[in-house]
Amino acid sequence: MTAQMMAGSSNWWIARWAGAALLLATPLITQVGQYWHPVAFMLAGSLIVGALALYEFAVRGSASAAFRAGVGIAAATSFLIVWINIVAGMVSADHPANLSFFGLVLTAAVGAFAAGFRAAGLARAMLGVAGAQALLAIAIATAPSTQQPLGVLMLNAFFVALWAIAAGCFWKASLRANG
Repeated sequence: MTAQMMAGSSNWWIARWAGAALLLATPLITQVGQYWHPVAFMLAGSLIVGALALYEFAVRGSASAAFRAGVGIAAATSFLIVWINIVAGMVSADHPANLSFFGLVLTAAVGAFAAGFRAAGLARAMLGVAGAQALLAIAIATAPSTQQPLGVLMLNAFFVALWAIAAGCFWKASLRANG
């Protein structure tokens, strides 16, 4: 790797981690009217650092922009699912089906490990998670206990699209690696 490429990647590394610090500091800076308990800051910090550390680990050996984009989208999707589920619930606050969404993030992680973090396998794993999330959303939306089925379907359609985009990025990376 040339010195110029290393300097460029270093700048992006600094930007990513500075952005994470700014994201975590936002409630302190803006005083949005809600008190954040120290445990909430620790949880938020753990999630943000965990997602960024996962990204850094996964892209360390890849120069493929498509692979890096796929990892970034998958990590961000996982982060958002967990965060939304903790803050408000993917279905509604205190709905028992919220726990099943943590299983989707676990499924993505297991799929990534099973694929050996190779692009073609990651594409299949993310596509599988997209399908699982779509089926889960339909099952929850059609349950009699769901208050807002259209909202559940719309929110989950967003996440299904993100998983599918990540799968497409990994697929593109696998084609370039094999081509």
